[in-house]
Amino acid sequence: MDKIQEEIVAEFALFDDWLDKYDYLISLAETLPAIAPEHRTEQYVIEGCQSRVWVDARMEDGKVYYTADSDAIITKGIIALLVRVLNGRTPGEILSTELSFIDAIGLSANLSPTRANGLLAMVKQMRLYALAFDNKSKKEAEK
Repeated sequence: MDKIQEEIVAEFALFDDWLDKYDYLISLAETLPAIAPEHRTEQYVIEGCQSRVWVDARMEDGKVYYTADSDAIITKGIIALLVRVLNGRTPGEILSTELSFIDAIGLSANLSPTRANGLLAMVKQMRLYALAFDNKSKKEAEK
């Protein structure tokens, strides 16, 4: 597990019950930088989430940077965690990073089935962006 994931596990370990952890997720939602209005459209909506979640990514200097938003506060906190862990990594790192913090903090076990499906959909979409950037980089390198 890498440093950022270890920090998240330590932060969640401060709370004894899941109501407090949900409150913490809500506070994390407030730290998520705003997504540009032009990316808060149907084109950027993640399919499979009960709430509306928008994710965009850009590649800069070989690293991927995400922006995201959700209309549901707990979901927004979850996407804030994913952005925190995956932002600023290379596409290869994103594709190979095991998101062990999800189980380590008990997140997947304490989400409703629809939110758990949404979490999987968010991770899948973020990895698809990384895969697309990775493929694009490889094609450019072949030229």
